[in-house]
Amino acid sequence: MAGFGIIFLFLWLDEIYDLPHYLFKSMATPVNMVESIFESIMILMVGFICIKSTLGLLSKIRVLEGLLPICSSCKKIRDENNGWQQIERYIEQRSNASFTHGLCRDCMDKLYGDQDWYKKNHHPI
Repeated sequence: MAGFGIIFLFLWLDEIYDLPHYLFKSMATPVNMVESIFESIMILMVGFICIKSTLGLLSKIRVLEGLLPICSSCKKIRDENNGWQQIERYIEQRSNASFTHGLCRDCMDKLYGDQDWYKKNHHPI
C-alpha cells in the first residue's frame, strides 16, 4: 500500500513541480490536470486490485510450524490438549491440505508379498 502511495505522491509532485525540468534541466512541460487525474485513478484501481488479491491470498495461508510431537510407533501427533490424533486429521484441521491413501511398494511387499496373487501380478521392478 505504501508503494502505491509513493507512486501517487511522485505523480503529483512531478505534475505540479515538473521535476524532470528542475532535476535534469529538461524542457519544461505544461501542467495537464486531466492526464494526472486519469493516471491517479488508474494507479488507485491497480493498487486496489493488488491489495485486494494479496489480502485474499494471505487469508488462505495457514502454516504449520514448530516441533510436532509424533509417536515413534503409530505416528499420531500429540495436540495442545495432550490428546493424540492421527497425523492426517491433525494436518487437515490446521491447514487446507487433504489426504488420500494408498500403499507404497515396500508396504505392499510387506503386507502381500507371500500371497500367490500378489506374486503373480506384481513382478519386481
